[in-house]
Amino acid sequence: MFKVEDFQNYGKEHFETCVASATSVQHGLQAIASAYGDYTKKSFEDTKSFVEKLSGVKSLDKAMEAQTDFARSAYETFVAESQKIAGLYSDLAKQAFKPVETVVSKFTPAVQ
Repeated sequence: MFKVEDFQNYGKEHFETCVASATSVQHGLQAIASAYGDYTKKSFEDTKSFVEKLSGVKSLDKAMEAQTDFARSAYETFVAESQKIAGLYSDLAKQAFKPVETVVSKFTPAVQ
């Protein structure tokens, strides 16, 4: 027999799950925004340092060497930070779909 209390408990359970999910998604988005901010700050500081170094160079060979070092460093930093941010997005997606997995698992028969 269907009881009103069962319906209320079911709704309360899903509401609490949604609130927990929203909180975890919020933390994930904050981590992503922080990672972007850190990368931007580091990139700006590296570029500033490169320009200062380049302004003190007296020969074309040294200028080319400085530019090559900067390009290599910028590329390596970009790849590392991109992988870090991609991991954060992956974690965010897993957290966002965790409540859906819980609901689906309740309605999916157990495989034996």
